[in-house]
Amino acid sequence: MAKRIDVSGLTAYYGKTKAIEDISMTVEPRSVTAFIGPSGCGKSTFLRTLNRMHEVIPHATVSGTVLLDDENLYGPDVDPVAVRRTIGMVFQRPNPFPTMSIYDNVAAGLKLNGIRRRGELDALVEKSLRSANLWNEVKDRLNKPGAGLSGGQQQRLCIARAIAVEPEVLLMDEPCSALDPISTLAIEDLISELKERFTIVIVTHNMQQAARVSDRTAFFNLAAVGQPGRLIEIDATERIFSNPTVQATEDYISGRFG
Repeated sequence: MAKRIDVSGLTAYYGKTKAIEDISMTVEPRSVTAFIGPSGCGKSTFLRTLNRMHEVIPHATVSGTVLLDDENLYGPDVDPVAVRRTIGMVFQRPNPFPTMSIYDNVAAGLKLNGIRRRGELDALVEKSLRSANLWNEVKDRLNKPGAGLSGGQQQRLCIARAIAVEPEVLLMDEPCSALDPISTLAIEDLISELKERFTIVIVTHNMQQAARVSDRTAFFNLAAVGQPGRLIEIDATERIFSNPTVQATEDYISGRFG
């Protein structure tokens, strides 16, 4: 069941350095929300606060609230590992587990969740690979290493691995930046299909990609060098790209800076 995210007054730190400041937004269920903005403006940091991956970095902290439906993900009794199961993540570079087969890459999270019966695993691995539009390409070599696939196939394998455990939200941090145009198109088509089942948030430097795949777009920027990143505006993607309300958004989209 896809869920809605409500963020209020979120500020994230690396030690004493404020990386992003006072960000509030809503991410609607069964939609794609894209984060755009110049390098270093906090897009990826903010993305990682949504499933508490930010905390993996030593001395990284967060203030403010992130609600998944009505549950505070930073509540005192909330297990960060459980949050990361509910809110899956796909990273910039494909990162299949190098020593594992294609099958075992997808099955890894399922086994951690206690699924052990081979028949059940087989069915769920196939379902996930089909959902990632990869099944027909790998069904005859499931026992071969995942790292032996092409870059685009590896990224779809990582998506299959992320969705196998049925998360409610899928975060994607520049999932196409290391891929060729054909593989990029395959991932974009996949994102459009997956939003029927998941709430999706994607960070991208490619504004054409944001325009193609997202329903809403959020523009982030820095007030000045050395200042924390801020959310400048968020709106329907069509409006952001045709008639933004803030001049800085228009300047970025039109290529005047960034």
